Parts: sequence; C-alpha cells; structure tokens
Amino acid sequence: MSTVEAPGGVTFLGVRHHSPACARLVAATVARLRPAYVLVEGPADLNGRMDELLGDHELPIAVFTAHRDGTRRHASWSPFCAYSPEWVALTAGRQVGAQLRFIDLPAWHPALSGRANRYADADQRYAEAVRRLCATLAVDNVDALWDHLFEIGPDDGLAERLDTYFDVLRGESAAGEDDTAREAYMARWVRAARRRAAGRPVLVVTGGFHRPALVRLTAGDDGADDDWPEVPAPAPDAVAGSYLVPYSFRRLDAFVGYQSGMPSPAYYQRVWEDGPRRAAEALTEAVAARLRTRRQPVSTADLIAARSMAGGLARLRGHAHPARVDVLDGLVSALVTDALDQPLPWATRGTLAPGAHPVVVEMVAALSGDRVGRLHPDTPLPPLVHDVDAELARHRIDPHEAVDLDLTVAGDLTRSRLLHRLRLLDVPGHVRERGPRVGADALLTERWSPAPSADRLARVIEAGGYGPTVLDAVTARIEERVTLLGADVDALATTLFDTALAGLPEHSTRTLTAIARATGSVTDLRALGRALAVALALWRHDRLLGSAGTAPLGALITAAVRRALWLVEGVRATAAPADPGRLTALVAVRDAVRHAGPALGLDRDGALAVAGRVAADPAAPPDLRGAALGLAWSLGDVPDAARAVRAVAAPDTLGDWLSGLFALAREEVVSGDAALLTVVDELLAGMGAHDFLVALPALRQAFGWFPPRERAEVARHVQALHGGGAPPGDLLRLDADPLLVAAARAVEERVDAVLTREGLWEGDGT
Repeated sequence: MSTVEAPGGVTFLGVRHHSPACARLVAATVARLRPAYVLVEGPADLNGRMDELLGDHELPIAVFTAHRDGTRRHASWSPFCAYSPEWVALTAGRQVGAQLRFIDLPAWHPALSGRANRYADADQRYAEAVRRLCATLAVDNVDALWDHLFEIGPDDGLAERLDTYFDVLRGESAAGEDDTAREAYMARWVRAARRRAAGRPVLVVTGGFHRPALVRLTAGDDGADDDWPEVPAPAPDAVAGSYLVPYSFRRLDAFVGYQSGMPSPAYYQRVWEDGPRRAAEALTEAVAARLRTRRQPVSTADLIAARSMAGGLARLRGHAHPARVDVLDGLVSALVTDALDQPLPWATRGTLAPGAHPVVVEMVAALSGDRVGRLHPDTPLPPLVHDVDAELARHRIDPHEAVDLDLTVAGDLTRSRLLHRLRLLDVPGHVRERGPRVGADALLTERWSPAPSADRLARVIEAGGYGPTVLDAVTARIEERVTLLGADVDALATTLFDTALAGLPEHSTRTLTAIARATGSVTDLRALGRALAVALALWRHDRLLGSAGTAPLGALITAAVRRALWLVEGVRATAAPADPGRLTALVAVRDAVRHAGPALGLDRDGALAVAGRVAADPAAPPDLRGAALGLAWSLGDVPDAARAVRAVAAPDTLGDWLSGLFALAREEVVSGDAALLTVVDELLAGMGAHDFLVALPALRQAFGWFPPRERAEVARHVQALHGGGAPPGDLLRLDADPLLVAAARAVEERVDAVLTREGLWEGDGT
C-alpha cells in the first residue's frame, strides 16, 4: 500500500469524510507507520481538549461551535462517528503513542463562515468532473460512484486509487479564498510537525480536496522555526465557544438534509463493522423488519426475489458484492408494485421528498438508523444546560408531566414565560396544545404536553451558543431574528407575539420599531393584515402580558390601518378569485376602527370613504368589492346589500363577492334585514345546473365564514322561504358531496336537453 509522501517523511492521506474505506486505510497506515505526529483536519482551538474529545463517549458525537459578535453569528458542527477517518486517525494515533493535532482554522473563523458542517463534502467544487465520471461508469450520482470505486472494492491499491481520484477532481477545480486560507494555515502545521519530528513519520489526514494543495505547499522547507502556528482567537467583543454534543445517525444522514458527503449512516456502520457483503444482507433484513413492524406485507418470496435481483444487479454493474444501490434497487423491484411518482432518493442524491412511497420511506429509515450518541457524564457542558435544568426545577416543571396553567395567576404566568422562552430557543421538552393565539378570542389558560426528544441535550447545548442563561440566550435569539427578518412584517408580527408570550417587553418594543419602519413601504396586504391583527390583539387583550394599550402599539395600529386602506384601493383584478388573506386583512382593519378607533383617533369617515369607492369600483376584484360593502355595513353605514348582490349575480363572481361580504359583515347579514339572503336564494334557484356548478366552489368558501350557530340561522331562513320541512340542522348535513350532487344535476340537465332535441322527452316524464 503506497501513499503520497513529501520530503521528511510526511505521508498525506486524502479522504472522504464518513467513509469506511478511508477509515480502514487510515487505521492501516497508522499501524504501518507508527507516526510521531498525526495531523487531522479539524479545529485547532480544540487541541488542548483532546482528552475530552476522546473520552468514553458513545458515538456519534460532534463538536458544536457558536460565534456571535456585532456583525455576524455562526454555528457549525464537526461530527464524528466510528467510521469517520478523522476519528480513526485520532484514536489509532493515540494507541501507537503519536502526538495528535487538529490543524485547521477554528470553526468560527470567517474562512468557514459558509459551512454549517466542517466535514461536508462541497461537491459543487468539482461537479463537472464527477458528472463525467458518473456518465463514463454509468452510475447515478457521486454516492454510487464512490461505492463503485472504493467502498465495495478490495483494499489493495486503495491509496493509489484515492490519490488519483482526488488529483483528477482538484486538477479541474480552483480553490476559493476561504479554502486557500485554510490550506495555507494547515500547511504551516505540517511544516512545523515535520521539523519537530526530525525524520520520524508524520501522517496528515484531510479531506481529499485539500491533499494535492498541501503536498504542493509543503514540498520545500521555508526555514522557519518549529513552533506550532498561532491559533486565531475571537475578537474581544465576540462570544465564541465549542462544546461536545451527542449526535444521532438521523442528523448525520444526507437523506434528511445533513450537509454531508455520505448518506445512510446505519448501512455504512455495518460496512465498517462487518464488511460490504454482510452489510448488504443486514440492510435487506432491516428493511423487511421495519416494513413488517408497520404492517406492510413482506413475504419470504419477496426477500428471495429482492436478494436475487440485488445479486444480479451487482454482477451486471461489476461489483464483487452488492452495493448499497444494488440492494435498494432490488428491494424496490420486489416490494413496490405500483408506479412511483418521484425519482428514488438514492438516484437523485437529495432529501426524501414529501409524498414518497411508504416502502421507500421505510427503506431510507432503515439505512439511516436510530442510533443516538451519548457523552461521558464528566464532559463539560455550557452554562445554559445547567441553567435550563435549574429553572425547570425552580418552577416545578416536570419534563414527564403535562403542565396546565392559569395565566391570571402570577406563578403560572411566570412558568408560562419560561416554557415560551425554551420554545423560542428550540429546546424540546413540552409542546403547547392550548393557549393564547393571534386572531382568536382571549384565552386565559394554557396546556403544555410533554414531548421527549432523544436529541434534547444536543439542542440545549446548541442553544447555549446564544448565552449562558435562558434569559440571555432568548434575548440574543430574538435580537438575531429581528435583524435577519428585515422588513418581513408578517414574520416580525409573529416575533412580536412571541416576545409578549415570553415576557420580553424590551424586545417587544424593538420588534415594534422594526414593524413600524417596514409598515410605510410594505406592499403585501396579507402580511400587513397579519401584523395589524397581532398588534391589535396585544393592544386590546394583553394586560396579562403587559402590553395592553401601550403607545407604541397604538402608533403601529394607526399606521397599519392607513397603509392597508391605501393598498386596498390599488388592487385591480376584475376576475380574481376570493383571497382569504386579504379579506382577513380587512377584518383586522374593521376591528381596529371598531375597537380602537375612538382611543387612537382612527379616521372612521376616511375608512367609510375608501369602502364606498372600492365597493363601486368595477375594476376591483369581486371579493374586495363585497368586503368593502361589508366594511361599511359593519361600521354602521347600512347599505342596500340586496340591490348590490344583484349586480354581481354572474356564476363566476357571486360566490367571491359574498366571501368578501360575509368575511366583514357576517353578523349583520344574520341578524339584520333578511332581504339579502332572500335575494341570494332567488339567484341560486334561477341558475341552471351548469351555472350552479360553476358558482358552487366559491359559494361554499363564502358560507364557510359563518360559524356553526350562524350557519344554522341561515338554514332556518332558507327553510322558511321554502315552506318549512325537515329540521334546519338537516340542511347542514348532506350524505353526498355537494359538488358531486351539482355535477350530477348538470349531467341530468344535458341528458334532458338531448332527449328533448331528439323528440324522446315530452317534459312530463314520458
């Protein structure tokens, strides 16, 4: 087995991260060389914590790094599993007495700011070369290519094949400034180790993309001393730290979104432990077991067929043993009998798409595995972990029990705020099932149900990147969110409500300021309406949370109402369907004028003037015209609604117009003059089956604005118009789909017309 060696006995191994084949090569090379130094691509600021990293943990684990200063925040992971070449280099190196060093820049460094995962293979750097290799070898993607070339082949000559592969890829790919800076820094460590080793072997293990550059950068001796390079330190005003976190195979899997070069960690764990042949057999067994557990039929004949197909595909593709894709393709051919709506995930190298076939979903899950790492109990943890536990204990919140809270009780309100702060930090433990929500009636109780999570500790550690205490961390998290959201008033409104629930008045004010800045230029009526609804709910009902009636909320409501009315007059779409989002925005305007108008000095007459102009504007969408009339009605200006509805009686506009009217004035429609409902009944009775079928979807949407009690009032009125009969409730419960009934009527009408035309129908049933 040969490797690339530079003068002075330095051996370079270029690897693919999380590759069992590369891990085997690293272990064999360490055993053969017994090097004085093992240098590994990894964060150099962890060199003083090597004992902590290599403690008695259960893999997978990761190094989580968080950095925050006045200009940016960055979080990243450096994960390790049993078959990670970097992990094998460290553990095997320690066994032979080598000195161990990470040689890459710290994860918080700007050169790694674009990488959420240090050990992700940035395949886009050499995508064209990989595409040509895949086409030449008739494989679907880089994962199948890698297995074909390295994972299921013999270890003899593996180092030479890897060197050739990475030389080809790097030879066609220019390194960016960030990679150049990292490689220059790593080369300094290599040169220092070579001088310190004084002729003894030095092993360097890095991603294959970097190996050719490091060989070139260390080919000569620059004459410098043998001091190790200085490890960069964060700026004085920055908050940065690195901690070990338990990781999981699911988080490691490319199929569920991990930024990594290798999918299917459970499969490759078996390759590492037992070799490719046994891994293929275990994969088939695991898929069958999962499917049977979920009551999916898998017979012995199916398994025999799957194994036979996998073996045939392996021989056809030139594999000594069935590769991962051979087994998966064989299983699909044996177990999936209907057509697939989307490409198989291992053929496209992407995340598992929604709507995937259930058998495919279980196959991917079997490959992923459910292994979760565990840290040694003595592993240092960030202060936030201890603060979370202390706060939960202080507020008597048991992670295994439901929490029922009365928000009028001071102690319960404090407990609610703690749970909301943990929710904003994405710390699992409890999920809120009931409580105050935007746009709903004021609710004074909450219920939180326990929601255990295997990665809870990891998530708390990651949240620790924001601060040492719950309050510090959630404060930094909200500040970051407000900054990132910019002028997104919809998301800012959600943040505003969240800060109120979490008891963060200072950040509620900052969020309000951000929304107010954006309100003057926002063009999305729907988003503005949601922001107005949040502000109004807090202004009216938030005495428990401390923001009711405050001046900043009042100023925002005033500005949002003015902007919304201006936007409404600019909407032009004569045939557009009803848009619930913009109707809800007008509902918020109505509620603001109705409930906050006198206190805030909102211009009711101005709102009525806008409503009158929009209601009479033939260029406005039907739903906005109906909503404008409803706005005027709900504010006390009683219109001639019965006359107005006759003007929009066409099948393709009636339902949309009524949607707008009912959204804004459903109470007035039910409790006021019944003339409107009488006219609507006449218009519908006069429609032919075809026209009614055209109008029906929009009509159903329109009457959906009525809650059950008001819908029953409408049914009673319709029943009275037609002479009584069955109880009103029967009109609200149909045994058949109304659309199906209307379609049947239309078919019958067309049949009658044909029969009449042909003289086969007299109109009297004969």
